[in-house]
Amino acid sequence: MSLFQTRGSPYFYFSTDNGRTIKSEMADSKVDTISRLAQWRIENSGPYSYKKSDPFKVGIWNWYLSIEKNRCLCIRLFPEPSRASKEQSPIAKFVIRVSNAGAYNRRPYISPVHERLLRTSEDFICPVDSSAFHGRLIIDVEFLDLKICPLNGGEASSIWPGDGTMRSLSTQGILRCLSRMLDEAIHADVTIHTADGTLSAHKAILSASSPVFQSMFHHDLKEKESSTIYIEDMTLESCMTLLSYLYGTITQEDFWKHRGSLLGAANKYDIAALKDACEESLLEDINTMNVLERMQEAWLYQLNKLKKGCLTYLFDFGKIYDVRDEIGDFFRHADKELMVEMFQEVLTVWKPV
Repeated sequence: MSLFQTRGSPYFYFSTDNGRTIKSEMADSKVDTISRLAQWRIENSGPYSYKKSDPFKVGIWNWYLSIEKNRCLCIRLFPEPSRASKEQSPIAKFVIRVSNAGAYNRRPYISPVHERLLRTSEDFICPVDSSAFHGRLIIDVEFLDLKICPLNGGEASSIWPGDGTMRSLSTQGILRCLSRMLDEAIHADVTIHTADGTLSAHKAILSASSPVFQSMFHHDLKEKESSTIYIEDMTLESCMTLLSYLYGTITQEDFWKHRGSLLGAANKYDIAALKDACEESLLEDINTMNVLERMQEAWLYQLNKLKKGCLTYLFDFGKIYDVRDEIGDFFRHADKELMVEMFQEVLTVWKPV
């Protein structure tokens, strides 16, 4: 007996000693994939009670399909046991379609959209009426989404780019353009005079960021006529940091270094988001060396959260005793209403023995 296979045939052929040729079905376990679609073609589903496909890759996992014939045709989809499937278990959202190959007049079976966590072959079983399908079968699995389920809990995240990813890429591109506009003064149309130098900027960016700047260029003011702004209470470096914020290219290091000047500019030019960011930042590192200065800034710029944080630090946590040498000078220059508010805070936390 000899074994051979014809080119392109899905069958093995056995040649017996008496010259007879017997056709035997080849192990049709290969799954083809393209994009997010996996297709398993089964040449003959009749004689088999169980079939399992070869592994196929979609996303970061290798997958298997299997069919089992009993009272119905049961289709299973499951990931190959591996470190990836164990540590990053997939949550698959998919649709299964079953049809007879070449049977155009027979309606295919299309499953509902399934979405579930898959770890083993027992996690998903799709029963299909076996009487409707026989012979050559085509099983399609269309993956609509694949998410990673973290081991330590938390929200699952898709492995494929979505709207958020595209928006992020778009934002990065815009920021690169804005950075070039600022650094290279591309079509700059306004000059800013600072305490120690000049900068170039764009009226449209300034106007969109600040109603104060918008008013300067909208009404017949000298800034509109001369295309010049004087910000002489800021240094060149701190003003450049302000522009970097408005153009979306500021670094954390520069923000931290110039947040005092940025707070003053945010208040002066009514840049609410920057003012809030400065307040949150100043709240993060209150200590005995800066608490009184922060209290004064909170009062000056009407930062209620920062003011409350300073009062809590001084009185609830008893740090007022650590600044007793500085408190006298503070009170000599402090606003009377601020002094009254601080005294009221003392009465609130003071508990007579």
